[in-house]
Amino acid sequence: MRISSSLMLGIGLAALLVGPSVAQSKITGADTDRILEAARTLGSAELTEGPEGNPMIRGDLDGLTYAVFFSNCTDNKNCEDLNFYAGFANTRPGLDTINSWNREKRFGRAYLDHEDDACVEMDLDLVQGVSAAYLESQFALWSVVVGEFVDYVEFER
Repeated sequence: MRISSSLMLGIGLAALLVGPSVAQSKITGADTDRILEAARTLGSAELTEGPEGNPMIRGDLDGLTYAVFFSNCTDNKNCEDLNFYAGFANTRPGLDTINSWNREKRFGRAYLDHEDDACVEMDLDLVQGVSAAYLESQFALWSVVVGEFVDYVEFER
């Protein structure tokens, strides 16, 4: 089956017309307000500045404080990825427990910080942009990771 040149031209023009609107619907690391909106699906959250001047979200998840660091930024904006982080002060489960978590769980990596407190993190690549639905699903996944980690390390609220 041959495709006529006029049909190909029509398909090409349609792609040009649709292309920009599709690209605009993608959320990138420059869209701090839209990312903050997704964070607020979990509870209260505020956009602030991280230690290196990059944007950062500080949020509350069922009474637990977490942070979302914007990373690999150009001039403290247009960031390439997000790093979700929760630390649990005075919760020292030991290296065997942390290693077990990392062996058994697919999402979220755990470690002991410099004071041997438990921490859990998760990353999200935004270089090509993501849909609003996908971003919200990643925040929902983060909620699950934190909830499971709290139980795993027996964190007492």
